[in-house]
Amino acid sequence: MQVRIKKTNEDGIVRLETSGAIREVLITEDLAAPNGEKISLCFRGENSSGIIDLSPQEVDKLVETVSSRMKLIKGMKKIRV
Repeated sequence: MQVRIKKTNEDGIVRLETSGAIREVLITEDLAAPNGEKISLCFRGENSSGIIDLSPQEVDKLVETVSSRMKLIKGMKKIRV
């Protein structure tokens, strides 16, 4: 997985780029607030790590976008961690 980020600091806009493997996918549900669920993608690279939190609506949009373009993918490999 590759992550590219634009961040503002005192020097202006800085672009950060890192890569790593997805280690875990966590689905968090809150019984008190049913609309407060989130999907977390936990990744770790050689010099970096992080968590990307997505809402269910963002995941639905991602799945919709990717599924319409699956015919462009020639091959797929499933990696177990």
